[in-house]
Amino acid sequence: MPTRLKRPAFWRHVVLGLGLIAFQGYLGYSVVTGQFGIESQDVLEAEIDELGAKSGALQAEIDSFRHRIDLFQTTRMDPDLVSERARALLSMAQADDIVVMVNLANGKPLSSSDTASTTDQLSGIIEDGID
Repeated sequence: MPTRLKRPAFWRHVVLGLGLIAFQGYLGYSVVTGQFGIESQDVLEAEIDELGAKSGALQAEIDSFRHRIDLFQTTRMDPDLVSERARALLSMAQADDIVVMVNLANGKPLSSSDTASTTDQLSGIIEDGID
């Protein structure tokens, strides 16, 4: 029994070729305008620079907080400075402390030869300074 080979249709090759050309066109379009394409590379590089700057700022803030936390270690804290700072923040003094009243307007210490007038001056400033 003789076998006849059927020749493929001409249109089948044309359709396959056009389909492959269309697919290559889609890939080329994606390379140029896609999410990670040539045009969006500038946008991505700008975002990388912006995020790098944010990262640097956040790292500086983290380092600042780490430094402040390290200052709370008992091996590094000076008890005199801590008590002095606490008394200044709480507006309290010990019995043996020397308190120098400062004029808030010019930053110079208040002084007078007359004790009574100095006391009158200081009482007004002290009343104004209390929150």
